[in-house]
Amino acid sequence: MLQQAFDGLVSGAFYALLALGLAVIFGMLGVVNFAHGAFYMLGAFGAYVLLDHWGVSFWIALPVVPVVLGVVGVAVERLLVRRLAALDPLYNFLLTFGIALVLQDLVKREYGVQSQPYPRPSALSGSVNLGLFSYPSYRVFVLGVAVVACLVVWYALSRTRAGMIVRAATERPELTRALGIDVGRWVTPVFGAGIALAGLAGVLAAPMRAVNPLMGSDLIIAVFAVVVIGGLGSIFGSVVSGFAVGVLTAVTNFYLPSLSQTLVFILMVVVLLWRPAGLFGREEGVA
Repeated sequence: MLQQAFDGLVSGAFYALLALGLAVIFGMLGVVNFAHGAFYMLGAFGAYVLLDHWGVSFWIALPVVPVVLGVVGVAVERLLVRRLAALDPLYNFLLTFGIALVLQDLVKREYGVQSQPYPRPSALSGSVNLGLFSYPSYRVFVLGVAVVACLVVWYALSRTRAGMIVRAATERPELTRALGIDVGRWVTPVFGAGIALAGLAGVLAAPMRAVNPLMGSDLIIAVFAVVVIGGLGSIFGSVVSGFAVGVLTAVTNFYLPSLSQTLVFILMVVVLLWRPAGLFGREEGVA
């Protein structure tokens, strides 16, 4: 069961990275970015293409692909999302949904629907002795990178002036604007950073999961549920609920396999009935 729980932490690492980016983007823009899963998929395919076409190793793809996707995210926000920002948020939801479909179809057109193989780095091909059991080195590495990424984001948001402005604008945008802070100038870099986190999760997923055009759409619905559980716009809640849902799903899979796939949605319903703003969301945001 301990090994199952550790598997849950690794799955939770992907939930946390994706939910963190979604929460920041939603808090700043009030937009549910349905294209987040597509950018996660592009992160995995970016690593695959770099290795297959140019022989670029995983270690180079790990920092390069998220940065490139972050720049793409900046361009998407500047050229598309910003034009609809003054309208009902439903328009941007439909826009990002359309972007997701376009990106998936472009990748399908080039690579088909077959899963593409991506080897684990040779340095991480073994296992680590954790005392009670041995565990694959790469999975330990994924968990470590996710924790470090979350800590870096936490430090940036809580210990730097720019980060505190972004956190305030994410969790209390109306109050931040009322204090005379120009929230709009931070929207573009935050959107790009959120997309970069999705790209990072995609690169980390490439050696573990099937690299195919639908890998993002298979995951993003569960990630939306994780964000709702933690509280829309809550940065801390997204990370905590991501890891918690991963562990609970893995443990449930150990005892009740038939329930594991729907557990996240059951948890979402229970949390919404008990606390509509989510575990760490602001109640006044629901009014």
